[in-house]
Amino acid sequence: QVQLVESGGGSVQPGGSLRLSCVVSKRISSIDAMGWYRQASGKQRELVVTFIIGGGTHFADYVKGRFTITRDNAENTLYLYMNTLKPEDTDVYYCSARINRDDYWGQGTQVTVSS
Repeated sequence: QVQLVESGGGSVQPGGSLRLSCVVSKRISSIDAMGWYRQASGKQRELVVTFIIGGGTHFADYVKGRFTITRDNAENTLYLYMNTLKPEDTDVYYCSARINRDDYWGQGTQVTVSS
């Protein structure tokens, strides 16, 4: 069983920044793909960014130029840097990992952007 634990969410004013972390209980190099998704109450979960290990990265249009991702293989941690945050970025953010066609999810971390 693979476990993912997100952290770093919180409240921020519009234009502010946050860094989300996702610690994985498995070496990132052994994972096929990872990503960040977000979901508001009553709405479908939507893609923020996904990347294939050893392959490309794809950002949703609404975060391009504002969000970036990095990873620390030694710490099995994936980071999502969110800049120039907008009120519409308010959501619960989830980290995901795909291993051998199985998808794993973290518990989510709340991000609230409000003045």
